[in-house]
Amino acid sequence: MDAVRRMRPALGTFVEAGACGGAGLAAIEAAFSVLAQAQELWSFQDPASELSRINASDGGWIAVHPDSARLLRLARGLMTASGGYFNFTIGGAQVLRGSLPDHGGRPALACGTAQDVELRGNAVRLRRPVRLVFDGIAKGFAVDLACRAMRRAGAAAGWINAGGDLRVFGGLDLPLVLRGEDGAVRPCGTLRNAAFATSQVSADGGDTFPADIIAPAGSSPQAGVWSVLARSAWRADALTKVAATAPASVRAELLERLKGKLI
Repeated sequence: MDAVRRMRPALGTFVEAGACGGAGLAAIEAAFSVLAQAQELWSFQDPASELSRINASDGGWIAVHPDSARLLRLARGLMTASGGYFNFTIGGAQVLRGSLPDHGGRPALACGTAQDVELRGNAVRLRRPVRLVFDGIAKGFAVDLACRAMRRAGAAAGWINAGGDLRVFGGLDLPLVLRGEDGAVRPCGTLRNAAFATSQVSADGGDTFPADIIAPAGSSPQAGVWSVLARSAWRADALTKVAATAPASVRAELLERLKGKLI
């Protein structure tokens, strides 16, 4: 199928959107509109984002966008199901490390538990002073929403590639490549009606790979390039963090139980 494709900066990276069918540019515009809203809602760096309002709420209930409520439920559920290897309450630790900005407010715990996040419809309350961070899941979730927007706009098939978070729909075969720790790129077949995500952890803790992944207490993230295949981009995105933090003895089995596949 002939495709219209465009690339723009979004979500802290360059995003390529491709659409097949009569919708063309209209579907792509719908996708980028969704991605812009995701940035406004879930950016930790932006003190005016909805996420920043949640983190500054000091224990009170905060009404949130329905997509935010859905994202919170997914993040909380996966944190519980993974035994904490996926953790979206580590914003306090990342602020202390200097990888995320400090927007002020009362001192935060380095990390929390899934039970620290209480949800009631489209409202959220933090039971303890934790700082939520969506960097491990929101880009994939935004990719899923953008693909849905393209479908609703009339795209018969298409894809979103957001700097390592990729989803393709509509029976389209999209060539897939893997980037190794040495920077070399190797073909890896094609992707169809699925999602793929990659996170990289530097062996020396330097800036070669920028992902700031924090493992549960008493352990460290494993150096390497962690790539996961799943049906949805949010799941593939989040499970790369599980792959990087789970012990090698349980990694593949845990990912399969969580509906992902380590590549």
